[in-house]
Amino acid sequence: MKENEEDILRKVRKIEIKTRGLSNDIFAGKYHSAFKGRGMAFSEVRDYRIGDDIRDIDWNVTARNRKPYIKVYEEERELTMMLLVDVSASRMFGTQGQLKKNLMTEIAAVLAFSAAQNNDKIGCIFFSDRIEKYVPPKKGRQHVLRIISDLVDFEPQGKTTDINGALRFFTNVMKKRCTAFLLTDFMDLAPSGENVNFEEGLKIAASRHDLVGLRIYDVRETALPNVGIVEMQDAETGRKVWVDTASAKTRDSYARYWEVASAAIEHTLTKCRVDSVAVATGEDYVAALLRLFKMR
Repeated sequence: MKENEEDILRKVRKIEIKTRGLSNDIFAGKYHSAFKGRGMAFSEVRDYRIGDDIRDIDWNVTARNRKPYIKVYEEERELTMMLLVDVSASRMFGTQGQLKKNLMTEIAAVLAFSAAQNNDKIGCIFFSDRIEKYVPPKKGRQHVLRIISDLVDFEPQGKTTDINGALRFFTNVMKKRCTAFLLTDFMDLAPSGENVNFEEGLKIAASRHDLVGLRIYDVRETALPNVGIVEMQDAETGRKVWVDTASAKTRDSYARYWEVASAAIEHTLTKCRVDSVAVATGEDYVAALLRLFKMR
């Protein structure tokens, strides 16, 4: 059920106050140093000085003026940041006073405001088992607020997850190298949990862009509580099963599945050279983002 415009604006404003403050106070310099520009861009020419690298001599200007001139370069700081946000049905789960959807929205907002503060462009891809929405990169606070508003109020058509499809779309629309954050629970796996379904897309995207993974999860997904016989439902497929959580064997089996799945996800991210961090609902995501920035 969609919320009315007044409720959405109130939520967006609340998120802006919190996340923009974090961007200004904590992440301003760290974002700049962790995610650098595309390299060195030509700035101007000046007189050649003893000690300058002769490889930087501008021979055309030198010939015209009959004395040596050197090219001066500066860091090409401007970046494009893309947010790839999983809006499948599993994002509507949370047991720590916060849904995975809400955690993703706050983290996306912090990253977007940090990028906007550096005058970078920000774009967003909403995906489930299909591309739900594409917001082309633009600059400015109003553009960031539009993305946040969409994240707060978005109702996807699909329920399941296709990370490969999202990454393929991303590499098709973004021809120039950019920084991209993939916000998802990464639960796009083979039934056994031993293999992921997105290695191919991840490998291609990471080879062309600076791709970062943000794994969003809830602590209750890691282990079953002992609460007797309960009916459980897969949020994405809708499948329901009765589970005896009082059975130690059942709880151990579930815990092993989570460990196997987590290992498969981490192995794939590492293999594809994608920096990543896991953040749980109810957790201090500021500390997690700082860990991520420090590893770069």
